[in-house]
Amino acid sequence: MAAAGGGYVDMLKTRHAARLLTGTLVGRLPNATAALAIVLFVRAEGGSYTLAGALSAVYGVANAVGQPLLGRAVDLYGQPRVILPSAVMTALGMAAFTVVGLDPVPLSYAAMIVAGFFAPPLEGGLRALWPSVLKNEDDLHAAYSLDAIAQELIYVVGPLIVTRIVAIWSETAALNALHLMGVIGALAVVTSPPSRTWRSEPREAHWLGALRSRGLLVLLGTFFCIGSALGSIAVAAVSYGDANGGGNVAGWLLSALGVGALIGGSIHGARQWPGTPEQRLRVLVGGLALFYVPLLLVPGAVAMTVLAGVAGLFLAPCLATAFVVVDRHAPRGTVTEAFSWLVTSFGVGAAIGTAFVGPAVQSGGARAGFLVAVGSGVAALLVIVAFRASLRAPEKPSTVVARSENDRNGAVEPGFSAGHQA
Repeated sequence: MAAAGGGYVDMLKTRHAARLLTGTLVGRLPNATAALAIVLFVRAEGGSYTLAGALSAVYGVANAVGQPLLGRAVDLYGQPRVILPSAVMTALGMAAFTVVGLDPVPLSYAAMIVAGFFAPPLEGGLRALWPSVLKNEDDLHAAYSLDAIAQELIYVVGPLIVTRIVAIWSETAALNALHLMGVIGALAVVTSPPSRTWRSEPREAHWLGALRSRGLLVLLGTFFCIGSALGSIAVAAVSYGDANGGGNVAGWLLSALGVGALIGGSIHGARQWPGTPEQRLRVLVGGLALFYVPLLLVPGAVAMTVLAGVAGLFLAPCLATAFVVVDRHAPRGTVTEAFSWLVTSFGVGAAIGTAFVGPAVQSGGARAGFLVAVGSGVAALLVIVAFRASLRAPEKPSTVVARSENDRNGAVEPGFSAGHQA
């Protein structure tokens, strides 16, 4: 077992690793904070919660559509040609929204479509870069784990940045400042040598792209269900808070869920685990589903906060392992698109979960809402177990293993570009 955190330190010491991770996190701030920032802006402009929710939903749907399409464009044309223009376009779309305001409303919706659709595929881009930057599978394992942990951090820190900017300046300033930061983060990534030299492997022409991989389809179905569980937990937590002390309690539950994910991710990334990534992912998804069940007890606020922290323990390890599995199952030349599909399936699942849990909470309270989360977790487990034959370990090694073997042999695998070499 590696010393706790040692793998992360070694990985971050690798040339370009810290810059790429930091730039990606900063570049993703607009997407991570959009839902809150849009609602605050609409309310400040005198709009209703219904309008705020509708505009936020349009942004989310446009983002879900855009991510895999932009990911495919990255695989075809490289990162700088797609990621930086996308960041600029999404910033311009949000700037137009702040100028137009809520009148006329159709222009507001059009601005949301532009801002959401062109959100740059930085998540998929970073995960596509890791094998070309890191030297071995241990570092790659640490990178994917740290990536999963960072996702939790950005959703904790992002809202705090939004509310702070609103308190100092205004809701308009928050939207524009965050998207300016997004452009700066994207610029930091695409001007780095790994991003400029990276090229996808030659791809087979196929209209399905990454989706022709059966293993990837199983993974997307699994994470659609996991996203649905998380979306339903968010609403159920609000319902629980209303009945047990107010909105602050809901915040405690969601923060505890994030802290649990941080702890689980830190433990997971501190060592290598036995078995193939596909086998490990089935176990982790089982743990995720199992640890959601105690939420049905809905005890007092303190105990419920502890249970929420426990429920989050398997989330970051599931994500980190899924990143490895995507790399192993993505068809040649589609890795960025494949990672972007994972982002989309997770996000769409969360949106569906949020929509479906509303009637459950309305009729049965918080316990009914958490029951939706438990059901979604069980559904994720059923998908990955029922279709395990499609998600078996591939015959080809992972990208970083193949690269290491080629380096030792002094050769480059046919079809690999210079951008895949360290």
